[in-house]
Amino acid sequence: MIKARVSLLLPILFTLPSCNTSEKKESAKPNIVLIFADDLGWTGLSSFGSNYYETPNIDKLVEKGMRFTNAYSAATVCAPSRGSLLSGQYSPRHGVLRVTHVPRARGNENLYKYTQPEGSTFSNDIITIPEILKGGGYATGMFGKWHLFPVTPGEQGFDEWIESHGKHFNFATQPITEVPEGAYLTDFMADHAINFIKKHAEEPFFLYLPDFLVHKPLEAKTHLIEKFNPKETVGNQKDPVYAAMTTSLDSTVGRIYNTLVELSLLENTLIIFMSDNGANARTKPDGAAFLDKGVSDNVPLRDGKGLMYEGGIRVPYVFVWKNRILPGTVSNDPIIGIDIYPTLAEIAGIDLPENQVIDGESILPLLFSEVDKLPLRPLFWHYPNYGPVSVRNHKVNYSYIPTDVIRYGDYKLLEFYHGETEHLELYNLKEDLSELHNLTEKMPEKTEELYQMLCKWREEMNAEFPKLNEDFSLEGN
Repeated sequence: MIKARVSLLLPILFTLPSCNTSEKKESAKPNIVLIFADDLGWTGLSSFGSNYYETPNIDKLVEKGMRFTNAYSAATVCAPSRGSLLSGQYSPRHGVLRVTHVPRARGNENLYKYTQPEGSTFSNDIITIPEILKGGGYATGMFGKWHLFPVTPGEQGFDEWIESHGKHFNFATQPITEVPEGAYLTDFMADHAINFIKKHAEEPFFLYLPDFLVHKPLEAKTHLIEKFNPKETVGNQKDPVYAAMTTSLDSTVGRIYNTLVELSLLENTLIIFMSDNGANARTKPDGAAFLDKGVSDNVPLRDGKGLMYEGGIRVPYVFVWKNRILPGTVSNDPIIGIDIYPTLAEIAGIDLPENQVIDGESILPLLFSEVDKLPLRPLFWHYPNYGPVSVRNHKVNYSYIPTDVIRYGDYKLLEFYHGETEHLELYNLKEDLSELHNLTEKMPEKTEELYQMLCKWREEMNAEFPKLNEDFSLEGN
């Protein structure tokens, strides 16, 4: 079915600050390369604080561009985060609320006192980043993990695409593509991405490279594992296979960057590196003591993927554009994944869709160092989902429960909503990055202020919530 589109997506003349480049370069639409890592935590790079992982190519991007220290994924797991990135919308608006319906997948829905909303499909009616860029004269290509269903990349604006995730070796692709024996997924996708760049070097292009690294399964190249085997570990960043996977991700970034250098495209290409959510890691509430399981951490951030503490949603962001973004700069202003859509539209000189709400804001003034901060605004997250359950002494214990969040200025409020476990937590992130000191009792007025803002936002979003499960039963457990 052909979806409705905005009437015209004609390019608007876009003029950037002068930068001693040729007239042709100044008037040309910029190329855009968006590299989207998978499960890469805030401290998963040496340039973001790791003393174990080695990421010289990404560190080079940091040196040549702008690093964001308060940047967030739009969700704590990948599918809703990807939906928000490509739509510019919060998850309740685009409708993708989770990856897996855990109760149904485990066949024990009766153990859950509440049923979570469905919320798993991405509508074909949503106008995505590649669609507006394609309408503005861009060649569009995607190579990597898609993870939005039931639509395909081709139905959402990509001229060329190859999708694969789930395995790093012995993988299959959609559409079916010849895969060399022994190929490593990130190398395979990088090969196709580089060919795409070369093919479209003389026209504006948008390359979306959603790499499957560093998502499990733990699979890496043997020689890289051997390199890390003798290395001294740091905290829970301890696994040589995971470290080798991180190095392979870094190598892919280096290959893409070097291709742009070889083709003399750096001065007219915006490069973005970011992650879909925090690392798959758990830490105790003291922010430093590790649980036995896990191969990495987000310390000093609390917890990780799947939870709404900072370890689950604060991630690395780097923006590079030679002669446009000042090298070695840092922004501490909070941004979020939904901001990428309006930012790219403005950079490309393309109108936003008339009939689609865009929740994000362009961060172009930050990138071009025109301002230090954007106007104060709240950021929101909605995650009405349950994790696995266990039953002890006829009592159900949940690994995690539905949680919503608002960050406003330095303060962050979390609402955990589930029957007898419902409660609020308030943190001052400037003073308590590890979220160790709940301020709800000390600051009831601030708690109420943020809670009302969160409630109003959810009402505007028409957010869905869990409902009482009429089939709840602990019989036999």
